[in-house]
Amino acid sequence: MEKSWRNIALSLAGLVQCAAQVEELAKTGYLKTEQFETAVKSLLKLNPSSTEDVFDGVPALAAGLELLENLLENHRAPKHSDTLRYVLGVIHLQNRLSKRKDILYIIGTRIEKAHQQADHFGLTHDNVVSNIADIYTDTISKFSYRIQVTGEYNYLQQKRVASQIRALLLAGIRSATLWRQVGGTRWHLLFFRTKLLHAVRDLRRQGQVH
Repeated sequence: MEKSWRNIALSLAGLVQCAAQVEELAKTGYLKTEQFETAVKSLLKLNPSSTEDVFDGVPALAAGLELLENLLENHRAPKHSDTLRYVLGVIHLQNRLSKRKDILYIIGTRIEKAHQQADHFGLTHDNVVSNIADIYTDTISKFSYRIQVTGEYNYLQQKRVASQIRALLLAGIRSATLWRQVGGTRWHLLFFRTKLLHAVRDLRRQGQVH
């Protein structure tokens, strides 16, 4: 895939959108259906033709692009602290995962089966989401580093919510992997925020054109 600020911004927006959903779900028990579908779809897209194709187009990442713009402008804003913590946690996990070819193989094989299951039941059917959550539990959760999700106890104790959160985290790792593949690095977040901001704003303008 072509390396460009556009692709780096797109994949990062996918990750941010997943992280924001984790925060909202953990605190409110509420999930935006279209954004959740985008996350699951990106995870199950086995042979994308481009970065944009992973997410089925720029408009599907409207919320992620908006939040990414806010984070780049003011990453110290307290209201975004949990989302930013999840983003950085997912990037850390993805980096660890990239060194474990054995676990990557297991995840790849099981994602293919989840893809077949989604063809039968539908993208966000409970069976599919539960299957994806199990992939996360059986692989990513085995790392010593864990992402601590904070929110309302009553929501976090619900099996369905827990499964949706794990599915979102795995989709976030997918976006973080894509981000690395198109040339994204943590240095960009520190030293190239202006270039990233320009790319995000261009994408937001593109996403608003119908």
